[in-house]
Amino acid sequence: MRITSLILLLILFFSDATSTAQQKNYIIHTVAFYNFENLFDTINDPVTNDDEWTPTGLQRWTSKKYHHKLENLARVLSEIGSSENSDSPTFIGGSEIENRGVLEDLIKQRKLINKDYGIIHFDSPDKRGIDVALLYQKKQFRPTSFSNIPLYVYRNDTKSKEVTKIESDEKTDDVLQVSSQSHRIYTRDQLLVTGFLDGEEINIIVNHWPSRSGGEKKTSPFREAAGALNRKIIDSIQRINPNAKVIILGDLNDGPYNRSVKIGLGAKAKKGEVLPLGIYNPFEEMAKKGMGTIAFRDAWDIFDQIMVSESLLKLDKSSFSYWKAGIYNKAFLIQTSGQYKGYPLRHSSTEIGFSDHFPVYIYLIKEKK
Repeated sequence: MRITSLILLLILFFSDATSTAQQKNYIIHTVAFYNFENLFDTINDPVTNDDEWTPTGLQRWTSKKYHHKLENLARVLSEIGSSENSDSPTFIGGSEIENRGVLEDLIKQRKLINKDYGIIHFDSPDKRGIDVALLYQKKQFRPTSFSNIPLYVYRNDTKSKEVTKIESDEKTDDVLQVSSQSHRIYTRDQLLVTGFLDGEEINIIVNHWPSRSGGEKKTSPFREAAGALNRKIIDSIQRINPNAKVIILGDLNDGPYNRSVKIGLGAKAKKGEVLPLGIYNPFEEMAKKGMGTIAFRDAWDIFDQIMVSESLLKLDKSSFSYWKAGIYNKAFLIQTSGQYKGYPLRHSSTEIGFSDHFPVYIYLIKEKK
């Protein structure tokens, strides 16, 4: 009996030792994306349609509410990926951002300030004034280049007003707006950032594709064009370096199975289907299981996605590779009562919530030398 107990004790000891060794032998970085949902300051910008997000506007958006919103977002961002990585995300892609100023206020929040995040942001032509951006931990990542790449999409049957709102059959603040002169739809640029993570070059594309305002089918060509532009950016990177490591993240306003992702971008649901230079989307399998980042009429979908190039799927862990992905949907982010019980806890007239989207994340791992 004593021999059996001793053997069991030794097995448990070496099992724990092996587990600890595995944790120590790998570097883990979290890559996250979050739609911040209307992260506006309280100042009226005469150039954009931000009037409702002011103290006298429809939302009665006061300084107190604004700072409460920042605290809420900082809490979420500091905790994404914490189940496998004690550090907050190395990269945070964001959307629905009014300007650089709100990001500077965000990274100064108590839960984020010690992480020393850098900001990469450009103003986009979106008429609401909302942009995409990338936050990165300066101690982990060194950017070498970044650029905003415009998406040109047009609507030919626009009415005569200078800016026309297309009627929507889906509840969204993100209404498509069109120029009567050029027929161009004003939407977000795509942000490309290249730099070095622990000595390895990484390319990140941050997205917020055109909304479904006006109907999913009617607006699908705009998002298909967004997917095609992503693919064009990736192709240009891979022509220079076929082994380039590329991460695509954002709110795509489409699910992983829609044409914009499957055809425009060419993403695959299974690692075994991904050819050299191809793209893997871990969120398609999650969508098939009924998981979601956003809900509409009690139906869930995954609009927020992170995809990786085939070069990040290598079995060799001597350089960074994709490990696994997830949706951060902790209980405190979920509405607990009312008409939208079970939905993401967003801002309302009575409560400062978080966002109408759940954030998503992936892990990159690399064996320590």
